[in-house]
Amino acid sequence: MLKIIFQNKDIIVVDKPAGMAVHSGVNTNEETLVDFLVEQFPEIKNVGDDPEIRPGIIHRLDKETSGVIIVARNQKSFEYLKNLFKKREIEKKYLALVFGKLKEKQGKIEGEMGRSRRDFRKQALVRGKISVRNERYSLTLYKVLNESGDYSLLEVFPKTGRTHQIRVHLHSIGHPIVGDKKYTFKEYKNIEAPRMFLHAESISFSGPDGQKYFFKSDPPEEFKTYLK
Repeated sequence: MLKIIFQNKDIIVVDKPAGMAVHSGVNTNEETLVDFLVEQFPEIKNVGDDPEIRPGIIHRLDKETSGVIIVARNQKSFEYLKNLFKKREIEKKYLALVFGKLKEKQGKIEGEMGRSRRDFRKQALVRGKISVRNERYSLTLYKVLNESGDYSLLEVFPKTGRTHQIRVHLHSIGHPIVGDKKYTFKEYKNIEAPRMFLHAESISFSGPDGQKYFFKSDPPEEFKTYLK
């Protein structure tokens, strides 16, 4: 059973577990977040830009990422929230456990991002000889919270919403996320981890009713256990 953090006439805020896809895709056979939501909130069936595949979905989390996700209950709130994302007026904070110690304890990663020309299954940040298709600007801010051995725990603030943005950005500076099999380096491929350690901890914005909203999801038990 999924945990509903909040609901009103306009939005549903869900605490998504790691390992659950947001909506169906080419390699998705198991139940998705959308399947659950349509069953509980059938009114979202006709909401969104592509309601047959992702009804009510304004933004996504990767399958292996846990945490807060907002869903629209009607078309008016969908358009409103979509516009907030477009104008970068929604604040998101993630927790990421990465390999290595960062030289800069606070900083930003930015650049043009898109589908890799070398491997169409991946996204990439334009650097040196790396080129991409459909490039768009991307920006992520980060701050080191803690360090232990060859690991660092970061607070991450994505300011744009590109596919796999945080994963690609952290990999590009030499600090891939623990448990990420797609964006990593050879030396980390055999290190076993129970999941990818990226968690959408909080989200804040002004709602269509003019009210300020702030929603938070505590890291799941397997995240906290691994950190210990």
